[in-house]
Parts: sequence; structure tokens; C-alpha cells
Amino acid sequence: MKLTRNFSGKDSVIDLIREDYNILQILSRFNIPLGFQSKRIEDVCNENGIDTDVFLFIVNFILTGKIDSERLPVVSPVAIVDFLHNSHDYFLKYKFPHIRQNLVTALEESHSDINMAIISFFDSYMEEVKKHFNYEEKRVFPYIRALVNGDNSDYSINLFKRHHDEIGEKLTELKNIILRFYTTSMPNKMYDVLIDLYNAEEDLDSHNDIENHILIPLITMIECNYRSSANRDGNNNEEK
Repeated sequence: MKLTRNFSGKDSVIDLIREDYNILQILSRFNIPLGFQSKRIEDVCNENGIDTDVFLFIVNFILTGKIDSERLPVVSPVAIVDFLHNSHDYFLKYKFPHIRQNLVTALEESHSDINMAIISFFDSYMEEVKKHFNYEEKRVFPYIRALVNGDNSDYSINLFKRHHDEIGEKLTELKNIILRFYTTSMPNKMYDVLIDLYNAEEDLDSHNDIENHILIPLITMIECNYRSSANRDGNNNEEK
């Protein structure tokens, strides 16, 4: 259930976590260390060199499902990119290797005929995610950093928008295979894997939502402002 209230910098980090423990994953991707005591959100952000506006913008969007359109223009696109980059590292270097290890442990010898197929399916999915993230790291994020610095480019965020495919479909297929066909005498380990898969799927959906509802509209706005400014400069030069 989505919240109706927004958190501010004056709220404590502990209260934020109590509201929804899934926020712990967001704190992790901002590289915020534990040991919050009774500190306010703005204090923790300042101590760790984090843009408080961006932190609150992302957190409140995740908690409420709503975008504060009035504050969107003041959000730092570079800070959003940094957060998304950290998210990529989280998935590729920690989350998915962790799930894979648990999946291998949960497989039973009695299913030797399909065990390798399940691992292969998961590895194929990981490669798909890597390809998706790599495009953003190599093409989209450098473009955004250059745009903010005022550099020209033939690329546009609309190209990313058109090719921004969802990456959770194959994960859903894997869950269904395990749920429907993988009988096991000791199900606890496989249940843990399924919970990990469901959490990862939700986490990826949230990651995509941040890109679709925050990053893309923000960069579209910046591109429009740059084009308007360029047109005005062109008209002024013609008048001279």
C-alpha cells in the first residue's frame, strides 16, 4: 500500500525505515553506512555527501508512487545517474550472484535432468540484465553528463525511451518453472530462492520506474530548455 505523506529532511532515518524496510535497499545504493542513531535525513545526507533533494525525491516517489512535478526541475540529473549506477553495481555484483549461489545450493540431485537447464536459464537472464545495464552505462549516462555540461550530441533521451525494454519477463518465467514443476523434499531453501526472485523482480521494477518517471522526464525537460535557448540565440543572431 502506497503512503500519502511525504518525508522531509527533518524526519529521522529510523522513522523512514520503520515506514517501509524496503528503503534499506535505497540507503545501500546511496552508500549510506549504518549507525543512524536519531539523526535526521538531511544530516545523514550531508554527512555522506548526498544530495538531500535527490534522496527525498527518490524515496518519496517509491513510497507514494507520485512525482512532485514542481520539484522535478531542481533535481540533479547527475545525482540520479550516480544512484542508478550504484543500483547497477548492486544487482550485478551482489544481488544476482547471491541469488545464483542460493539457487545452486537449493537444487537437488533428484532433478539432475533439469538442474543445469535452470542454472542456464538464470545465467541467460543475468546476461540480459548486463546487456541492458551496459547500454545505459556506455551510452545513456555519458550522454546525460555531457548534456549537463552543455556539450552537443546526436543522441537524445527519446532514443533511450523507445528502446527501454523491461527486463523482468524472463525472471517471471523462471519463477513459474520452479513453482509449477520443481518438486523437492526439503523446500525451505528453494522457498528462500523464490522470495529472493520476487524481491529482485520488485526491485528491478522500482529501478525501471525511477528511470521512466524521473530520469527520462527530467532529461527531456533539460533538452527542451536547451533547444529553446539555442533557438533564441539563433533568432538574436539573425536580427543582428
